[in-house]
Order: sequence, then C-alpha cells, then structure tokens
Amino acid sequence: METPILGQGEAGADAGLIKDTTTAAFVADVIDASRDALIRVDFWAPWCEPCKQLTPALEKTVKASGGAVRLVKLNIDEHPAIPGQMGIQSVPAVFAFKDGKPVDAFQGAVPESQIKSFIARLLGPGAKLDDAAEIEAASQALEAGDASMAARLFAAVLEKDSANTDAIGGLAKCYVHSGDLAGAEETLALTPPDKAGTAAIASATAMLELARKSGDGADVAALRAEAESNPGNHQARFDLAIALATSGEHEGAAEELLAIMRADREWNDDGARVQLLQFFEAWGPKDPATAAGRQALSLLLFS
Repeated sequence: METPILGQGEAGADAGLIKDTTTAAFVADVIDASRDALIRVDFWAPWCEPCKQLTPALEKTVKASGGAVRLVKLNIDEHPAIPGQMGIQSVPAVFAFKDGKPVDAFQGAVPESQIKSFIARLLGPGAKLDDAAEIEAASQALEAGDASMAARLFAAVLEKDSANTDAIGGLAKCYVHSGDLAGAEETLALTPPDKAGTAAIASATAMLELARKSGDGADVAALRAEAESNPGNHQARFDLAIALATSGEHEGAAEELLAIMRADREWNDDGARVQLLQFFEAWGPKDPATAAGRQALSLLLFS
C-alpha cells in the first residue's frame, strides 16, 4: 500500500492549515480562501519521489507560520483538470495564491530555507518565520531590484535583533540602491564594534564607498569611447569600470580593471587590483561576476 505523503488526518489546530482538495473544491479551498490568508497549493503525485521530500518541509513551514499560511494539496493523478488548465507538466509544483489569484510559484524539491524565504517574501514584514528566512527573502528582493520590500524585511529583523549584522548590512545596501548614502552611513553606524568585520558589514561598506566614488554618475558612452580610442588612458578605463559597476554591469566593470592590469600592473600603485577587490567585496561571493573575476585575477597574477 502506498504510504500517504499528504498528511491526512492532521489533528487539532494543524487540521485547518493543511488539507487535501479536489477539482470541485478547488475554488472554495484555494481561490476563496486566499482572500483571507496566503494559500500554497502543492501539486503532487503518488509516484513522485521529490514530492515525498518536499511535502514534509512545506507542512513544517506552514505550521510555523501561525496561521498566516495554509497548505492545500492536490493529487494530479486523481484530479488532472486544474493542473492541466494551469499548464503544470511536472511535479512537485507549488503555487502561492493571494487575493484570489496566483502570485508566485516554484518547482522541484527545494531546501526548507528556500521555502521559508518564499513565504517571507510574499507575506512581507511580520511573517512568523525565523530571522534567517527573512534575511534570505530580503536579499532575494534586493537582488530582484525591489529595494523597498527588502528594506521592510531587513528593518523587521532589526526590530527583533538590533545587532543583526546581516540585517544592518542589507538595510544599508537598500539605502545605497535608493541613492540615500547618508542613510546607508547612519545604518552602518548601528553596527556593534565587535562585529564591524563581518562579511555583511564589509560588503555594505564597500558598496557605499563605491557609490561615493561614482558621484552623480558618469557618461558611460563617453568614457567607453575614450578608453577604446586611447588604450593608454588607464584613468578613463578606471572611471569606466566604476561607472559600469554603479549601473550594475559587474562583468564589464571587472573586465575593464583586468584590462588595465594586463597593460600595466603597477599603474596608480596597483590601483586597478585594489579596486577590483573592492568590487568583489561589494558584490559578494554569490555574484557570478565575483567568481569569474577572481578566477581571471588569479590567472593574471600567477601566469
């Protein structure tokens, strides 16, 4: 007999948070219910091994949400109409519904930390999740360009833990993204002295310093034209790198500094390498440009 993975028979308070649904009940269980709470729909199948890994994590995060999130599960083998209408071709697939409509989704057996950040991002500040989940959700929002949402999530963490350096650094970055460099500086000043060397604070500080260097912005096209027409003008190429980094073109910024180093390793007291390292600090280790840039730098230094 197939071992149930749907959590049938949950007792007590959990019974109202986690339930199975059918095609006929989908509107009531999901569409209508999502006007009162965030509803996650777990599309699953008995033969799906990743489903068996994902469902317990989904249930755990729902129970930890204090009623802000509910989980509705639909067996696609028994009830294929809804997933067919939604274009779902593989499981597990999880959709979030809010105010009567789907607002986000993911596929596959993702880690519990990603499930938590998925919830925190949708619920916003005040979600009953741990600080790590809110930090991850805030970081994802910032990477997606939603500095306002990210700032609210980071601030919510700081309300609970004023010494959380991930939240301090993240909120400072939000200020930098919005152009409020004074706000970023004031936020960084909240860092406890014994935590000033943490990665999050170092990254935010480097981003703030980079924003100060960029000033009110530069004419990227003019700097690029000067660098291309006069390859020996390393200052123009350096300024171009700063401008590109400020506009989010990280790979291009790194390449301009590497080009200076290939031409003249000692230029400006090794200024290109120093600036490149500051880029890596500001962008953080997860940025693809950081990994690629570090590899290129190593090849250049040790070749």
